[in-house]
Order: sequence, then C-alpha cells, then structure tokens
Amino acid sequence: MKIAVITGASAGIGREFVYTVDRQGQYDEIWVIARRTERLEELKSACSNRIRPVPLDLGELESIDSYAALLEEEQPEIELLINAAGCGVFGPFDEKDLKKQLGSAKLNSLALTAMCHVSLPYMHAGSAIINMGSNSAWQPVPYQAVYGASKSYVLSFSRAIGRELRSRGIHVMCVCPGWIKTEFQQVAHHDEYIRYVDKWYGPDEVAAQAMKDLKKKKTVSILGHPVRRQVRLVKLLPVKLVMDIWCKQQNIV
Repeated sequence: MKIAVITGASAGIGREFVYTVDRQGQYDEIWVIARRTERLEELKSACSNRIRPVPLDLGELESIDSYAALLEEEQPEIELLINAAGCGVFGPFDEKDLKKQLGSAKLNSLALTAMCHVSLPYMHAGSAIINMGSNSAWQPVPYQAVYGASKSYVLSFSRAIGRELRSRGIHVMCVCPGWIKTEFQQVAHHDEYIRYVDKWYGPDEVAAQAMKDLKKKKTVSILGHPVRRQVRLVKLLPVKLVMDIWCKQQNIV
C-alpha cells in the first residue's frame, strides 16, 4: 500500500498540503494526522485519493507510539511524509507560560524528529520528507525565542538527515516561508508584538511552491523573492545587528 502522511492536516499549511498532494499524486491512501477528528473527516469529500483520518495529538509524544503501531499493522510504503504540525508563542520569554513554550518546542522539533524516525523504516528510494521550518530558522528572533530556536533545529536536522539519507535515495526538504496568514497566527496571539509584516502569503502558495521545489530536489523551499533576499542578507550581517533591525521593525526596542 503506497501512502502519503501529512501532519497538521486540520488547518493552515498542513491542510493545503493535503489538497496539493491529492491533486498532484496517486496514492492508495493519504493519512492525515491532527487532533480534530471532524476536520480530518471533512477531507474525505474534498479529495480524490482515499483519506484515512488518524486523530492524534502530536504535542503528546505518546501519540507517536500509536502511529508506530499503525505502521506496524498496515506495513505501508510511505512515498511522502510531510511534517506540517506546529505552534508558537509570541512575547517576552520570561512572561509567557512555560508549559505553552515547552509544548511549542516539543511539537515543532521533537514530534517532528520522532515522526521521521518512526516513518523511515517504511520509506524507500524515491520517497521524500518535507519538514516545515520557517523564515525564523535563519536568525535568533526576540519575542519568538522558543519558536525561532525550534525552527532553527528543524532546518539543521533536515539538512543533516538529508545528507545521511542521500545514499538511500530518500530526499529531505525543509520549507522556510515568510509570513503566512493561517490559524497559527491567531493562536500565537502575535498582534501585540508583531507590528510590521512586509508581505503576507497564503498557505496554498506555500504548499504549491514546496511541491515544485520538491520535484527539483531542492533541500530548502523558500516562497517569494523578498524572503529569499532577506535570507541572503541575514547570512551576511552580524547577528546582533539582525536582531536590532527586527526589534526596530516591530517597535519593541
């Protein structure tokens, strides 16, 4: 049984990945993973491939055991794994709830790591992994300290295992978009600390660009020329200056 596995499938970029993968590929099943069962069930009527809802809260790492048990039972061939589940907390590190910040780090980095590790025995030459990073992965981000650090982890991790898996013919790509208008922004409560946004992109644009870049075997997918220019600039400037510019833009110096 040939499948695609997509986490964070109930909303935002994860949901758009489901639609894009469904349009572009043929699978025996697309496994969609998220907490909200009803949102996953809705995908059945919206997709041409068979959808299998797998309701799991990946913020609880015990859920990985349930996913591993399902893989062992079904013995599928995973053609594509997309780790799109994620969350963030915006604001001063010492003022924000510790459990929420630890939960963000756990979902963004540890759960993603576990999903890759558990899935790899079922992947083969020609399979691919897409991990959701962020434009925040390229620099320390004050007032998004944990979120930015977790996404830096995702970028580094994706590049490293991509090199390891190259001999097996398994391709790994990290998606690092700029500002995306999704439910994530509402949940993160960012308006008080994020006052400047150069350009908003849609989650559908991110998913479409990622799939194009995957076909080109890129290791990093970046949507939009302004974001690409920013990434190049960040690599050249001193870290202190980059953080100073960020804080000045957001009027939180």
